Amino acid sequence: MLKPLLALSALTASPVLAQTAAAPSPADAAPWDWQAIPDNQLLVMTLKGGHQVFIRLAPRYAPAHVANIRKLAEAHWWDGTSVYRVQDNYVTQWGGGDDKTTLPPAVIQNPPAEYEWARYDGVTTPARPDSYAAKTGHSADGWPVATDGKAAWLTHCYGMVGVARDLAPSTGSGAELYTVIGHAPRHLDRNIALVGRVVEGMQWLSALPRGGGALGVYENKAEHVPILSVRLATQLPEDERPHFQYRATDNARFAAWLGERENRKPPFFTVPAGGADICNAQAPVRRAP
Repeated sequence: MLKPLLALSALTASPVLAQTAAAPSPADAAPWDWQAIPDNQLLVMTLKGGHQVFIRLAPRYAPAHVANIRKLAEAHWWDGTSVYRVQDNYVTQWGGGDDKTTLPPAVIQNPPAEYEWARYDGVTTPARPDSYAAKTGHSADGWPVATDGKAAWLTHCYGMVGVARDLAPSTGSGAELYTVIGHAPRHLDRNIALVGRVVEGMQWLSALPRGGGALGVYENKAEHVPILSVRLATQLPEDERPHFQYRATDNARFAAWLGERENRKPPFFTVPAGGADICNAQAPVRRAP
């Protein structure tokens, strides 16, 4: 993070340096490392003021919950609902709350518990030790993954999106969602279905005033942040659809990128960490050029 900032200040100060291209790094992505996120895996939430939040869905890891979310978006269910909970260093939550509980007919109230998948099919980056799992790494399609060697699951990192639920056996329909806005609450792993990740617009959810009620719920409905609409990108006109790409992790270039995050270099860093938490090494996502 600091290197680009330092480079920017240098370019501003010296036109001569601006003409010197940085040497290629083994950690640089090749053009083909950037893979398109399909339109039907992008959720576009528009808040009051026109602020937009873009969420990449994870149908491979929570197919039933993501199917529900797609049906809810297609039915315009979230239109007129709100962001009603912001708990400091924890989560921001949105949906109908107690005001809107009737779901579209095709939505399953309690899908199967998709907290982990039974067959561990490997991670593409060198697996690392972890406090909450035997190992962590990245799936080939860019998701942060933990495993015990038999099963695997997505991890509650900053910006990940999960399905709020009541006490078990409730699994949550997907109508009430949250995103992590603080230190990664990894104790939630394998207890709640993770269905995606905010890839742009996180500031519109993480910088909101904190709720004063229990668990960060806004006590006054005037504090709620209205949701104008939530749509799949496939519901939008072609010329209005956002396009994003994730960085593939199944190559030596990403392994080198990960190594650089584990061992930050001088002149700023004097003590390399020798490792990185999975949540401090999420695979990059960018707008398609």
